[in-house]
Amino acid sequence: MPNNEVVVVGNVGIDTNIYLSSNEIDLSVEANFTQNLDMVGQAGGYASRGYAGLGVQTAFIGYVGADYSGDHIRSVFNAEGINTDALFFDSQGTDRSINFMFRDGQRKNFYDGKGHMTLHPSVETAAKVFSGAKLAHFNIPNWARELLPVAKNAGLKIASDIQDVVSVHDPYRLDFINSADFLFFSAANHSDPEPLIVEYLKLNPELVIVSGLGLKGCALGTKAGVNYYPPVNLESPVVDTNGAGDALAVGFLTSYVLDGKSLDESVCRGQIAARYKCAQKSSSSRMITRALLGHYWEELR
Repeated sequence: MPNNEVVVVGNVGIDTNIYLSSNEIDLSVEANFTQNLDMVGQAGGYASRGYAGLGVQTAFIGYVGADYSGDHIRSVFNAEGINTDALFFDSQGTDRSINFMFRDGQRKNFYDGKGHMTLHPSVETAAKVFSGAKLAHFNIPNWARELLPVAKNAGLKIASDIQDVVSVHDPYRLDFINSADFLFFSAANHSDPEPLIVEYLKLNPELVIVSGLGLKGCALGTKAGVNYYPPVNLESPVVDTNGAGDALAVGFLTSYVLDGKSLDESVCRGQIAARYKCAQKSSSSRMITRALLGHYWEELR
C-alpha cells in the first residue's frame, strides 16, 4: 500500500516565464528583448513540490504527455520522492503556460490545459493512491471532479483551490466547493473577498476558507466570521508571484491538518511560505523547507 500523507490532484506542466525589461510590451516593434525561463509549474507542480519540500509524503494524480516535457516532469517528481503511480497520459500532450512577468513580480497568464476538459482518470488507480492518506489537495481541471467522491469515500479531508475566481456563481467550480472541507481562492479579481466568503459559506457552512490578497495579506473565513491578516515581511524582494497561492495553501494545510496547529498560526505559516516563494525567480524547485519555515515563524511571532 502507498504511504502517502497528501495526494495532490490537478494539472502539472511546463511554464515559460517571460520577464519583461519594462512594465509593458512595446507592440509598436516586432521584437522585445526579454529573459525567458522554463520550469515545472502550474498548480499541481507547485503544490506537489511544496509538500515534498516540507518533508510530507506526497502523491500526485494528473496527466502529462508522451513527450519531452512529460518525461522531464516524471523524472523531477520521482527524484523528489513524489509518488507518480497515478501520473496518466494525455494524448494531446503536456500542459503549457506562458506567463508575461512584470518588474513588480505580477503576471499575465496564458494557459493551455491540453485535454483536461475531456479526460477521464482511472477511479481504481486513484482509489489506491488515496488509500491511507489524510488530505486530498484538489485543483480544478475538469477531470478532477470525477475523483472528489473517491477521495471523500476514502475518508480524506478535501481542500479545493478554486484559484482566481471571477463570479461566486460560476457553475464550473460548484462541485469543488460543495465537496471541500477547506477552500482556497485568490482575490485578484475582487477588491474585498468577504462577499465571496459569505456566499461560499451559504453553500457549504462548514468550510474553512483562505483567500490570498497579494500585497494586502490574507483573509480567513469560517462560520464564526471573517478575519483579515496583514502581509508578512521578509527581507528578500518580490520578484515572481507564480505559485504564491499554491504555497499559501500548502503552508496552511501542512500546519493545520497535518501538524495540528491553530488557525492563526497556520495562516501565518501559509503566508510565510507564499512570501518566500515570491522571492524565488521562476522556480518551483525552491519552495520553502520545514526548517526555514520554522525559522521565519520564530522570527515573526
